[in-house]
Amino acid sequence: MSRHTATLLLTLASAAMILSAWGFQMIGYPPCKMCFWQRYPHIAAIAIGSLALTTKQRLFHWCGAAALTLTGGIGVFHSGVERGLWEGPQDCTSTPIGGLNSDELFNQIMSAPLVRCDEISWQVLGLSMANVNAIFSLGLAAAWVWVALKRD
Repeated sequence: MSRHTATLLLTLASAAMILSAWGFQMIGYPPCKMCFWQRYPHIAAIAIGSLALTTKQRLFHWCGAAALTLTGGIGVFHSGVERGLWEGPQDCTSTPIGGLNSDELFNQIMSAPLVRCDEISWQVLGLSMANVNAIFSLGLAAAWVWVALKRD
């Protein structure tokens, strides 16, 4: 496979990830804050891939690898938050309610995010959307590295 074809496929893969995320959003799975964070590097990878296709400079392939590594890392972090392995951002997760008086509890409820980062809203075969993003993105990052190292 040529570098050009591989670059096109990698760019389209990030576009497919974004379209899939939007599709899930449209059918009733609104994204949390960290879900949005995972989208931004894919959007960057689409732009980077477009530049790589038009300029044919290897630097853009390395930038694509960096973008997909970043979103894969965010996906791993988000997966850990969902599974309770570590805490996520305060404005995206719940806090313990023990010891709160009624006013404090009311304030916590009223300021709670509508979509929490520490709850799995959808999963298949035990994998959440964050898990799927992490797996695919890190695989795509490895493919970007392969393309960057490829000799045509």
